[in-house]
Parts: sequence; C-alpha cells; structure tokens
Amino acid sequence: MVEAMNVLLWILLSTLLGGLLSAGLAGLFLLLPKSRRAQLLPHLISFATGAMLAAALLSLLPEAIANVGPARVPAIGAALLGGVGLFFILEKLVLWRHCHTDDCESHVPHGVARDRAAGWLVLYGDGFHNALDGVLIAAAFLTDIKLGIVTALAITAHEIPQELGDLAVLLHAGMSPVRALLFNIASGLTSIVGGLLGYLALSQALEILPYAISVAAASLIYVAVADLIPGLHRRVDPRGSVMQVVLIGTGVAVIAGVGTLLH
Repeated sequence: MVEAMNVLLWILLSTLLGGLLSAGLAGLFLLLPKSRRAQLLPHLISFATGAMLAAALLSLLPEAIANVGPARVPAIGAALLGGVGLFFILEKLVLWRHCHTDDCESHVPHGVARDRAAGWLVLYGDGFHNALDGVLIAAAFLTDIKLGIVTALAITAHEIPQELGDLAVLLHAGMSPVRALLFNIASGLTSIVGGLLGYLALSQALEILPYAISVAAASLIYVAVADLIPGLHRRVDPRGSVMQVVLIGTGVAVIAGVGTLLH
C-alpha cells in the first residue's frame, strides 16, 4: 500500500511540475523579442526530438520487452505499430497538429472568427494531448520509478516548444498575454487528470503495462517523426543542419545520461 502511494505521488508530482514547467518556461520565452524567439525555437525542437526518440528507443521499449520475455516480443511490436496508427487517427479526428512556429500552417488566419476558432481548437487539442501524456507517464511509473522519471523528462522537453507555439496562436487569436498564459497553464495541467486516470486503470491490470509502455513509446516516436522532424527539414543550410544534428545528439545524450545515473 505504501509503495502504491509512493508511485501515485511520483505520478502526480511529475505531471504537475511538468505542466507548470513547460507552460511557465514558454511564458518566459515570450518575453524575448520575436526575432530572438524565432532563432531559439528550432534549437529547442531539435533537442526535444533527440530526447523523445532516446526515451522511446533506449528506455521504454527495452523495458517493455524485458517485462514480457522473448516469446512475446512480436506482441510488443504490434502494440508499438498499433500505437503509431492510433496517434495518426487521433490527430486526424481532432483536426489538430502540434504548432511549433508562429506561422503554423494549420492555423493560418482568415479573419477574426477563424483566429478565435483556431485558438480554442489549440486549447482543446493541447488539453487532450496533455491528458494522454499523463496516462503515458503513469504507465512508465507503474513499471519502474526510474523509467517514469526519464519519460516525464522527455515529455517535458517536447512540451516547452509546443506550449510556446500554442501561446503564439492564442495571442494571435486576440487573447491578452496574461489570459493566454493562464489558459495554457490550465491546459497543461490536464496531464494530472490523465496521470490519475492512468494510475487507477493500469494499476488494476498490471499484465497490460508492457503494452501500455509500448504505446507510450509509439507516442514519443510519432510526435518526433511526424511533427518535429519535418519542421527541422525546412532548414537546409549546412550550419543549421549541423546544429540540428548536434542538438538532437545532445537530447539523446541527456536522456541516456539521466537513465544511466538513475540506474
């Protein structure tokens, strides 16, 4: 009972701090001049890409495979494949893509009403996504505390540039900076609800945890490959490309280093 409460506490603290940290840092980032934000944002995205891929491929998937044994590795692969398909369908259904730049194509305005609709769409989509992140963090913590910490760090690294893009859309929709920041924080804190629901559901069915972990890995891989990397490819100059590779490698190294220290 005590151990279960400790896991729940880890989940709640990680989702709370992750939501506040990503939204808070995005808010501070907005204090910078727009030109400076435009320079730094691609670097954040590069780092987040490496962190998410490392968490999925170096931590989550190996843990899931270790928990089921060699005979069930194909089932883990099927869960991973199903997870990628699931997130593709969800993205289509919600009609929302992660916005990481101030001129996100899916939110190009065509009038005040369209601007406001885009702002609310971002909030709904971000709240749903953050709640799902909470479920994935819960699955990781229920498997292993160290795995949960690595997963929470990787998700937070991704959330910072995402929250910055969302803030830009909300401001473009006509919200004041304070109101946009408060709505963004509230949207980020839906991860707590997701974490709690994930804990209650998954703790009652421990046998499906390895497959839930595989779906968590699918989420990180999908976002990195489908949403972040295409944006990085828009920059083709040699210096920028080298910087992207370095920062992706830095993201991988940080997650791998944290995992090594925790073990």
